[in-house]
Amino acid sequence: MSFLLPCPNCGERSVYEFRFGGEIKERPSPDAPDDAWPRYSYATANVAGVQQEWWYHTLGCRQWFVAQRNTLTNEVLETALPGAAP
Repeated sequence: MSFLLPCPNCGERSVYEFRFGGEIKERPSPDAPDDAWPRYSYATANVAGVQQEWWYHTLGCRQWFVAQRNTLTNEVLETALPGAAP
């Protein structure tokens, strides 16, 4: 499925110019039990609705950014660089 994804640096582009980096989730604390790390690395929530995700602009500015996207409609609600993320 194709949709347009607005890069914070380059503007709106085809999603095929980007690499999906996964959903944003909280990183375990340094003193977390060992079994927290596999869950962090491999488990996904797969939200049917709005979620925050990492995207990398492979064919453009080559920057990571955060997108807030509705996974049911692929509507991108907001994008921002990591320091300015919503």
